[in-house]
Amino acid sequence: MWLNSVRCMTVNKDATALDCVIFGTGGKALVLIPGLSLQQVKSAAFSLAYLYRCFAKQYTVYVVDKKAAVPDGYTIQDMADDVAFLMERLHVGTADVFGISQGGMIAQYLAIGHPRLVHKLVLGVTASRPNGVMEQVLDRWVEMARRREYGPFVIDMFETMYSPAYLKKYRWLFPVLSRVGKPKDFSRFIALAQACRTCNSYPELSKITCPVFVIGGKQDLVVTGGASEEIAAALGCRIYMYGGLGHAAYQEAPDFNRRVQQFLNESCSCP
Repeated sequence: MWLNSVRCMTVNKDATALDCVIFGTGGKALVLIPGLSLQQVKSAAFSLAYLYRCFAKQYTVYVVDKKAAVPDGYTIQDMADDVAFLMERLHVGTADVFGISQGGMIAQYLAIGHPRLVHKLVLGVTASRPNGVMEQVLDRWVEMARRREYGPFVIDMFETMYSPAYLKKYRWLFPVLSRVGKPKDFSRFIALAQACRTCNSYPELSKITCPVFVIGGKQDLVVTGGASEEIAAALGCRIYMYGGLGHAAYQEAPDFNRRVQQFLNESCSCP
């Protein structure tokens, strides 16, 4: 059972830790790069394994984190290099790569700079360069984090990421969610949020030669649905956009992971 396979591993790099949650019993490797979060992956190991449990039979899944101690000037390119370093240290070899939001930004740079590590690429609710909507959202979240306004921050994240139908159903939980899970230090989140501004893979997208699937939400209020469409147009790759869903489509859409699986299972002639 996938639950019994969940474990955490740490690789040291540059005097800090790179954490990885590993689960699944399959013979293929799937590197999953999650998005911007207040939590580190090791503290969300079982919830991440549950969310992506459908991959556990076919794959050994590696959910990779960013550095525990974020250095000044940390960029999306640096994060991609860290993923490559961790993959090599864990002897992952070539893998299918699935990036969500900021993780999708990292995944693009991984495929551009370390093509031998990427067999197939899935880019979920992400962007290849900053836009006005994304910058406004990041500014708002960073300012709330600096002020340690945890309750308003959590509520704003939910209202920005989730669909009106989801919010109507679960808004009653907001008072509880805004009181639990507050981090002692917001500095790591702030540094990671600011790093999103360093993503500018768009001019280099032509360097991605592996098969790519873009999947997003048309009503994305974080990076915009147009950001997903822009990537797919530049790559000439397959895209699926959920109408009525936004940035949290990967959690809301019941068939999101199934669509990813379908793409990964298709035969192809890969470099």
